Amino acid sequence: MSAAAQLFTDRGVDVPLEDVARQAGVGIGTLYRHFPTRDALIEAVYRHEVETLCSGIDERIVADTEHPDRALEAWMGDLAAYVARKRGMAMALKAVLGADSALLTESHNRISSALGQLLDAAVAAGTVRADVDPNDLMRAVGGICMATDTPGWRDRTGRLVGLLMDGLRYGASGS
Repeated sequence: MSAAAQLFTDRGVDVPLEDVARQAGVGIGTLYRHFPTRDALIEAVYRHEVETLCSGIDERIVADTEHPDRALEAWMGDLAAYVARKRGMAMALKAVLGADSALLTESHNRISSALGQLLDAAVAAGTVRADVDPNDLMRAVGGICMATDTPGWRDRTGRLVGLLMDGLRYGASGS
């Protein structure tokens, strides 16, 4: 699956499946036994990538209990990078599954939950403002993610996440 994820990132979801099999070091028949269609492979990669992004939230929070805002900031940067890598995959899934699919809804909920956990920990520690609505924060991060499809997006994304964090930290009880 990592070979497919890398090729989807580098060349898009329309990369020949023969190239995916070759990159993975397997024959095309083996690839098709595990993933009978391109759509099945795209879905599996997408599920895996969302799981990777959203797992380990508790560990991130525990790793820096005094400054959970740093975990929140790092994760928002990771989310923007994930969106940049997977832009074509999400569009392909929407085309195949429909925008209201259970998979896309489940993924959105997992990402929102991860963001909410990180925000709650930062609020509880007093490192970000208590009046932040998690849905508003998700929309703000979504706006930042829109900057990922232009040249120089990594630097711009880092600056935008930093600006957002400055606003979240302003007036926090621990400041």
